[in-house]
Amino acid sequence: MVRVPFRAAADRVRHRLTRFTRPKSAACTPGDLTGAAPKPYVRALSMLAVVVIGAWLGLLAVGSIRTPVGPMDTNMTLRPSLTGGSKINVSPLGALELDSHIAPLRLDVDVDRLDPVRSQALVDQPERFSGLQDEVTRDVAAGTRELAVRSCVAVISGATALGLVIYRRPRRALAAGGLALTLLAASGVSAYATWNPKSVLEPKFSGLLSSAPSLVGDARSIVTEFDIYQQELARLVTNVTRLYDATSTLPVYQPDPGTIRALHVSDIHLNPAAWHIIASLVEQYEIDVIIDSGDTMDHGSAAENGFLDPIRDLGAPYVWVRGNHDSMVTQAYLEKFRNVRVLDDGRTVNVAGLRIAGTGDAQFTPDRSKPVGGKAAAELEGMRLATSLRDQERAGTPVDIAVAHDPNTARQTDGTVPLVLAGHLHNRINEQLKGGTRLKVEGSTGGGGLRAVQNDKPEKVRASVLYLDRSTRRLQAWDEITLGGLGLTTAEVSRHLPEENLKKDAPSSPAPTPSPTRSPARPTPSP
Repeated sequence: MVRVPFRAAADRVRHRLTRFTRPKSAACTPGDLTGAAPKPYVRALSMLAVVVIGAWLGLLAVGSIRTPVGPMDTNMTLRPSLTGGSKINVSPLGALELDSHIAPLRLDVDVDRLDPVRSQALVDQPERFSGLQDEVTRDVAAGTRELAVRSCVAVISGATALGLVIYRRPRRALAAGGLALTLLAASGVSAYATWNPKSVLEPKFSGLLSSAPSLVGDARSIVTEFDIYQQELARLVTNVTRLYDATSTLPVYQPDPGTIRALHVSDIHLNPAAWHIIASLVEQYEIDVIIDSGDTMDHGSAAENGFLDPIRDLGAPYVWVRGNHDSMVTQAYLEKFRNVRVLDDGRTVNVAGLRIAGTGDAQFTPDRSKPVGGKAAAELEGMRLATSLRDQERAGTPVDIAVAHDPNTARQTDGTVPLVLAGHLHNRINEQLKGGTRLKVEGSTGGGGLRAVQNDKPEKVRASVLYLDRSTRRLQAWDEITLGGLGLTTAEVSRHLPEENLKKDAPSSPAPTPSPTRSPARPTPSP
């Protein structure tokens, strides 16, 4: 019974092919599906169509392999193409395309993940980096050979199976399989004859990788100074792996049901390592809500949106305001996430027992140009936010935390909210404003982003865990977490208490007490 619909569909396809190939003058007797023999070139074209479609279906079904390439796990696939070439997809950063060959087949390589065991082996044995290029070459060659064998089987099987369905004659089905193998072999010869090893010097970048040339330098300088480039690349990979390792050794605090834990992050600037760090902190500190004060992106382009997808799996609600590097396109993309609360124009949300209000940055300057409105525009936006906060208080629903990207905006909320969070400066500021509002500016959780590798010294990675009393929703303490950034492996956690709590002998709801192995609490005066 299952075969009946499939057989009927095959009959319809075969009938239409024969109608197309039958001469107009030919008579067709009842029950005769073939009629007069079609012209030779028409038969050849119909056979070619069956072969191409069958081979394509075969490649889609089984024409791919999973193979390790150095410390990475990859998926290699052959795909029909009019131009040929190779495409390397590095999710979520983007892709690069190479004009490696001219053939009706394109090689797709998807980098799935960085294997932690093989990566750690490179960190533990740095001398292996000198032979990494040869190892990668061997892995690619082995993977290509396996892919070639599998593709041959896929092409022959697909063309033969479709030929058997269409023609119902084993001889013609085998002829279709043989023709498919011949076309694949011709494609291989064409790829080999047109192979261009210099294509790696002129790659086409897309997605977040479009900024790669500015990070690694001109391709020709890489070739002329390959030894230096290889050493720097090895150091970068080593440092990123060590940075991941540093987060796994951060102190862990005992749960306290009387405390709300909020993680304040800011200025990630497209650094993929930030998501690993944030996820680690959420798990270790049992974070109730993540508050991001903006500049998650670098240019605010739609191509960068895929970078935001890991937010869905961080394990906590995510409150976000727009920074001057985040566009309305970025904001619209984040508004579709279930666990994200986007704040703009004074919007207020209830998350994890807190009322949080915020506004996006007044200006969009992804090219780091001088803002048109400058400080005045930021302050005006802050006045609008302060008005919204006062309206909330008069309505009997006062806000616990306000969020803005620019500290100039945040300062305008003084006296209208107990705590206001900001970013933008890539440095921490803790200040008690004249009206009683505490301003906390966070550093860059992305270590300044991918461009930070251009600086003489690596920028540190910063985030803070805020402890708030569940009944009063007031800040009781905070932990400043500082990682050494690329090239450094230090992880420092320091406890701070508000000055008003220091004057009390017994705080009403103290933050969790660190274990003996953690950094001792050391109050720091407000600047």
